[in-house]
Amino acid sequence: MSGSEVPLRPPRESLDPRVRWWWRVHGLVWPVVLAVVLAVLGLLIPAVGWFLPVAGALVVLGLVVALLFPAYWYRVHRWELTEDAVYTRSGFVWQEWRAAPLSRIQTVDTTRGPLQQALGLATLVVTTASAKGAVTVAGLDHERAAQIAEGLTRATQAVPGDAT
Repeated sequence: MSGSEVPLRPPRESLDPRVRWWWRVHGLVWPVVLAVVLAVLGLLIPAVGWFLPVAGALVVLGLVVALLFPAYWYRVHRWELTEDAVYTRSGFVWQEWRAAPLSRIQTVDTTRGPLQQALGLATLVVTTASAKGAVTVAGLDHERAAQIAEGLTRATQAVPGDAT
């Protein structure tokens, strides 16, 4: 196998268990925000009073998503780092499996939004020389993500070539 060819196989590592809380909050935020807007409009404008039951349905839908889906997503989302590549599997209805050979990696970053910071999580972003875009692993312990980013940076510097 040449340096840029790696087999596509199932990754073995789970995300940090706290990622389920991150997904739960995400599952609730937008339905609740939209429900509040619809409820206010429904109360202020009598002609759109039907917004009130729609707002209630949005909150129920958000609760269902927040309670049921994170457990499934946690089983589906996987990642793994080997001496040859970074492997990821993500998705819900359409699952995506990716393998990014170390020889194709251009940059390695971590990102942390406010909620991720509160939960001690981070997203590892591995930019490759691929039209498909960066490989991301969202939901890692922030210290582990920083260690992986540092190790990946060192490992990719040791791989000959210019990652193109």
